[in-house]
Amino acid sequence: MKEKNELKLHPDEFELECTTVWAFPRRGSWATHKSDWRGNWSPEVVRNLILRYSKEGDHLLDCMIGGGTTAIEAKILNRHITCTDVNDEALERTRNSMLFESGNKAKQRIQKCDARSLSFIKNNEIDFVLTHPPYADIIKYSEGKIPEDISGIHNIDAFCNEIEKVANELYRVLRPGKYCAILIGDTRRNKMYQPLAFKVMERFLKIGFLLKEDIIKRQFNCKATGFWVNKSKESNFLLIMHEHLFVFQKPA
Repeated sequence: MKEKNELKLHPDEFELECTTVWAFPRRGSWATHKSDWRGNWSPEVVRNLILRYSKEGDHLLDCMIGGGTTAIEAKILNRHITCTDVNDEALERTRNSMLFESGNKAKQRIQKCDARSLSFIKNNEIDFVLTHPPYADIIKYSEGKIPEDISGIHNIDAFCNEIEKVANELYRVLRPGKYCAILIGDTRRNKMYQPLAFKVMERFLKIGFLLKEDIIKRQFNCKATGFWVNKSKESNFLLIMHEHLFVFQKPA
């Protein structure tokens, strides 16, 4: 019988997604998940990815761990995980989120590291990569206080140049035949649409990844009311309410 204060480890009524359009209006209230880290991705996105592209005992990598969502799901689902970030606050938050019993032997390696140089990870060591990078400077996570933080880069091409360096490292550490999932959105500059996601996708393809899936994820954390609705009507532009979840494969 479940104890009164026992931590709930799984969502209610969860089903594995089977189409290329995903929508998760709830933010995840099980385990130690919290939604107060700006830009963190839905635990249900992470759970779907882990269940579909890895198996128990696999070694996962999230090279921009942020609020710790990926680490929590990996621990619950019995996957070992390496978590890196350049932000000490993100790493401390991730460590704190791991303070629960999962009933399995999954291990967590949490280390401060720039995703462009994962030198402590061996070639072909990782079974599955999943991460949610910043969308250029839409959310500035350190306001310029951390030189390695790519969320301070405004220029789209300059940002993609740095993402290409990340992609090269992910390709190196990932085992042949295994998968790499990236959630990335688009933005605007001077009211004109900037296809940031596709530019990022091109960099991953350039270094040798194959495109397994392009999943459209609907956004629910952008409120289409008030100020921005009025701006949309006044200035004649549409509010961006979707992201791209690319699943790449390293050739076998």
